[in-house]
Amino acid sequence: PRKRTLIRRWSARLLALLDIEARVHGGIDVDGGNVLIVCNHVSWLDIFVLNAQQPARFVAKSELARWPLVGRLISGAGTIFIERERRRDTRRVNHHAAVALSRGDVVAVFPEGTTTDGTSLLRFHASLLQPIVESRGHVQPIALRYSDVRGAHSTAPAYGDETFASSFWRVCGERGLVV
Repeated sequence: PRKRTLIRRWSARLLALLDIEARVHGGIDVDGGNVLIVCNHVSWLDIFVLNAQQPARFVAKSELARWPLVGRLISGAGTIFIERERRRDTRRVNHHAAVALSRGDVVAVFPEGTTTDGTSLLRFHASLLQPIVESRGHVQPIALRYSDVRGAHSTAPAYGDETFASSFWRVCGERGLVV
């Protein structure tokens, strides 16, 4: 509980520093844990947006574990890393996620497997949904949409084929983003 509180506070603080307002329509129901959050993926910001509402253990590509500083932080937050180049690694990841869910954790996946600009969804990789079946838990669907202060769709947070630094500076240059 202490770690989750720290993650929630830190994530909310980062969003405030970046002048990003999170608006929740409906609710995020994870009482009792054993919940798989299934969400579209637009940006590296998605993780902080979700963690500011409900800290979760994310399934993420293994390359992130090797990033300086960031890799250590997300490893410490309980991220479950997947080797996307190794097709059979899904079995290992699903086992770890199912165990975490059975213990009452909240696990989050981006079943598209990559980011988009937020205007459409890609095909879901259904194998990432198997852990919730095995743990007999619940699915919490979430849809993220970024807009400017006027309510117009914003692609500023979209993270594609660019460096993290360029994406970060673009987000910093935007004022008044709403998610």
